[in-house]
Amino acid sequence: MQPQVEIFSQGEELITGQTVDSNATWLSQELVQMGFIIKRHTTVGDNLSDLKKLLQEISLRTDCCISTGGLGPTTDDLTSQAVAAAFARPLSLDSAALEKISTYFSGRKRAMAGTNRKQAFFPEGAERIDNEWGTAPGFALQENRCWFVFLPGVPFEMKAMFAEQITTRLKQRFSLQANQLITLRSIGIGESDLQERINTVPLPDAVQLGFRAGADEVQTKLLFPADTDQEQVKQLVQQLVSNIGDYVFAIDGLNKKQGSLVGVINQLMQQRGLTLSVQETASQGLIAAKCIGQPWLLASSFSQTLEQLSDKLSLQLKSTVSFRIAETIAQKIQQQEGTDLVLVQLYQGGVEQLQHKEQSIVIYNLLLTPEGIRRSESNMNGLQQRKQNQSALLALDFLRRYLQNKGES
Repeated sequence: MQPQVEIFSQGEELITGQTVDSNATWLSQELVQMGFIIKRHTTVGDNLSDLKKLLQEISLRTDCCISTGGLGPTTDDLTSQAVAAAFARPLSLDSAALEKISTYFSGRKRAMAGTNRKQAFFPEGAERIDNEWGTAPGFALQENRCWFVFLPGVPFEMKAMFAEQITTRLKQRFSLQANQLITLRSIGIGESDLQERINTVPLPDAVQLGFRAGADEVQTKLLFPADTDQEQVKQLVQQLVSNIGDYVFAIDGLNKKQGSLVGVINQLMQQRGLTLSVQETASQGLIAAKCIGQPWLLASSFSQTLEQLSDKLSLQLKSTVSFRIAETIAQKIQQQEGTDLVLVQLYQGGVEQLQHKEQSIVIYNLLLTPEGIRRSESNMNGLQQRKQNQSALLALDFLRRYLQNKGES
């Protein structure tokens, strides 16, 4: 039977919405892939009574609990006190922990405040977990059914401590069979359409299906039990990808992580030794921003209007947007920059249409390649920020489809 785990987040800033609990999300993903069943996410503010009560409940209902937050030096950091009160484990000073905290400050030429001494006190019988990335050490202990792990709430510190120290302990304490998470990453298709295409493929009862929609992509997640035959996994994934079509730009978890849209493009561009120039309008420089630091993007430019673009390139362009105009622009840019590929994005509709939520624009994407010209046209509406982001994504996906030999001429 798979062990059960609960994630417990502490902090007033979490329950009031001032801070997003990214720790719980990250931990869930890590623990599920290790082979745990996530039973609950619980969040409590800085209230000693509430913390004490919840710790007692958790100790009776789950096999493991990973807690984050409440280990700092200030009065609102109550984790150690709450554990001591909940389980009758008096706090005592750990001299080795105090020395490490003191060394942390002296190594940075800073004086240690007296309040930091509080971080070196642990409940009786707790195992100290050293923090090489900050001042707050963690600790672990067994109480009733549950093995508790208490980690700092700073995401960087928490992730490093979990990866370096906790995963090994979890594997030693629990019989884990890692489930296999396959993520189909797609763009240009919504959750409902994905569901329709997936419904035609019978999924085994043991396979868990889920979706995650974001601004840049939609992810279809398939969680396979640890003992699933790999050939069965591959066949099912291939069938699903075939049904979804070339909206899928990456598959994570089958062989290796393929990554984001730009990550996939980067791999393909470097494999083929290609270079790119980009001319943006509706996306307003966002294509270049998404590709920042990529060695194959040699030139990028943004123009608000066709008139500005005409002046910049010293071209006599008609006021009506067309693919013919886009081709003229692409050829001019290629003469100037000498890149293998030129991506030109234009849009039909004035600046007012771009800015107005209720008005749509028509996006023209043209890609000049060594094999010839490729074109794509699409309609777009919504807020200006949405039009900007979607037009950048459409252009990048247009490039991706060409690189994967899926683009339409």
